[in-house]
Amino acid sequence: MKAFMDKDFLLETETAKHLFHQYAEPMPLADYHCHLNPKEIYEDRRFDNLVQVWLGGMKNGVLAGDHYKWRMLRSNGVDESYITGNQPPFQRFLKLAEALEMAIGNPMYHWCHLELQQFFGVTEPLTTESAPRIWEHCNNLLQNDPDMTTRGLIRKANVAFIGTTDDPIDNLQWHEKIAADPTIDVLVCPSFRPDKALQIRKDGFAEYMMKLAQTVGKKALNTVDDVCDALNDRICYFHAHGCRASDHGFEEVVPFRPVSMEEANAVYQKAMSGKPVTPEEAEGYQTVLMLAMSKTYHRLNIAMQIHYSCLRNTNARMFRLLGPDAGFDAIAQNTCGKNIFALLSALDETNQCPKTILYSLNPADNEQLGTLIGSFQGSELPGKIQHGSAWWFNDNKTGMEEQMISLANLGLLGNFIGMLTDSRSFLSYARHDYFRRILCNLIGKWVENGEYPNHESSLQKIVEGISFTNAKRYFDI
Repeated sequence: MKAFMDKDFLLETETAKHLFHQYAEPMPLADYHCHLNPKEIYEDRRFDNLVQVWLGGMKNGVLAGDHYKWRMLRSNGVDESYITGNQPPFQRFLKLAEALEMAIGNPMYHWCHLELQQFFGVTEPLTTESAPRIWEHCNNLLQNDPDMTTRGLIRKANVAFIGTTDDPIDNLQWHEKIAADPTIDVLVCPSFRPDKALQIRKDGFAEYMMKLAQTVGKKALNTVDDVCDALNDRICYFHAHGCRASDHGFEEVVPFRPVSMEEANAVYQKAMSGKPVTPEEAEGYQTVLMLAMSKTYHRLNIAMQIHYSCLRNTNARMFRLLGPDAGFDAIAQNTCGKNIFALLSALDETNQCPKTILYSLNPADNEQLGTLIGSFQGSELPGKIQHGSAWWFNDNKTGMEEQMISLANLGLLGNFIGMLTDSRSFLSYARHDYFRRILCNLIGKWVENGEYPNHESSLQKIVEGISFTNAKRYFDI
């Protein structure tokens, strides 16, 4: 029987162990898509206890924390007051320990214990019996160890690059402060997330567009041309602040419905006057904006990330209570491959297709994405169009393996830009370790099965590339 999560955790062959310890483990991390708060990085926040950094909760009317853990607790029948509420911290921690004992086979079990190992030196399993002493040990470090602040946790995880997620109307003041502080040695860059400008059918759209207008020094954005100009202005502003990537989160499908500027403008006027917009009208408006922004991304060498196939806020009662991003989302079952093909093809016609990373929350789309990306690669750099890493509900052992096997079958796994956390937690960097172990185990099996030669320099190039250097090249770190 193997020891519990020892140094060779998930590494089943001697080749896998060698590849991980020799090449993957020492590499820095490029966490190119996350939801960390740059203000907390600049201020070097210190957490009072493990629940603050693990579960979070409501702070100043804003809910923030790790919704993966929230879902696990709800699955164990825990009352919401212990999950996102204001119950005493240790009682919340006990509820987490109780739920974790039931999480056999769930990646949360591995993630939590990797975080305990890597950041706190805790190697025993978290149970209701061990919870009091683990709580005391971790809290003592969080409160007293000078290296257990947000910046210290980043250094401990060997992070070289962080791409946060930022709204076009953000003034990026905290990014400016980070860039001007010589004591911060990690590269922290904003990522352009213009979802609110595209969500023309959602409540609050007109109010948001007024804020966007004010941000670019106008009283109003009267036409779609004005909207495109404003977004282009903000992309350039972000680029001047080091932006390496944009991010577009489409709830179910990626839009592509070519319309004239006049048609798009008529739809925009309807929305701004408070009239309802049909899904087809919205798709035309969104297509105009996506084409315009994509061309700016290409010109400025900004990577375009597109996430899709997600059902958001499925529990209406809890959405009213907690708002979005609270752990009540699900995988959508649809396909929009034709739309993605059409979008990239339209950009390719004028040689203005940007670097693009495509993520579907539905793993059934793996093969489609694997074939799609091969149609639009370019000579600018290897792997210009990427099948993004197993995302959200798929960033588990099975999901990661399936995504990488699909990419290997249909493309070039060696050019893959690897893992991201997509997280709001400063301890989530342990997920990169998890990914790298799964990667090395997969490659190790292929080598030991005679499917790839035991050629050291080639294997080193592949493992180090997927672990870090491909992302370093892709995002010009």
